[in-house]
Amino acid sequence: MKFGVIVFPGSNCDHDAYHVISKHVGQPVDFIWHRDTDLSTYDAVIIPGGFSYGDYLRAGALARFSPVMNSVKEFAAKGNLVLGICNGFQILCEAGLLPGALIRNRELHFICDYVNVRVQDTNTPFTHDLKTGSVLRMPIAHAEGNYVCDDATLAELQREQRIIFRYCDLNGQISDNANPNGSRDNIAGICSRERNVLGLMPHPERACEDLLGSSDGRELFRSLAGALAAAA
Repeated sequence: MKFGVIVFPGSNCDHDAYHVISKHVGQPVDFIWHRDTDLSTYDAVIIPGGFSYGDYLRAGALARFSPVMNSVKEFAAKGNLVLGICNGFQILCEAGLLPGALIRNRELHFICDYVNVRVQDTNTPFTHDLKTGSVLRMPIAHAEGNYVCDDATLAELQREQRIIFRYCDLNGQISDNANPNGSRDNIAGICSRERNVLGLMPHPERACEDLLGSSDGRELFRSLAGALAAAA
């Protein structure tokens, strides 16, 4: 199997994702420049966090027009796996690969802190090795992490069990006090209808070593690699 990490002008978590795949998952991985369009040699693509194009217009709004994103849409349409983290989640929403949008945090401040998220569903390649209801400790670092959608979209996400992660407290309880950015329904991550595209705001790649404060995020990447191995 082979992973690709897309690099936009302003990406700053690309090396983190590369490190996790190469060192902790132990699989081949390449950087993919945003002007490249050939994804035929990859089994999974990661869109990392950062500030693509400086987020000068709206987070992810300019990156969606990069040449690579048309290829990402085709890649996902074939059932291949796409993981968008933080700014990557924003880009996936802007590109129409995931519903809803990410807007300014409720308090209009940039937030850099550890949060707890509850695993809502394990019926995805990204979470099948996790346990439903388990709590993961991962960091966030964003100014536009407030997930919004209309009532119909929320009902669809709930009905199809596409809300994969929700902000919670240490005991896994969902409450507004545990919601760092005002996201609707405490949503921290969602997947596509086909369940092969996942976007989440917390950074699992920054939570893969105990030295960094948590290794909870490592299991998400191992689950992804396991799903690819099983498919192969």
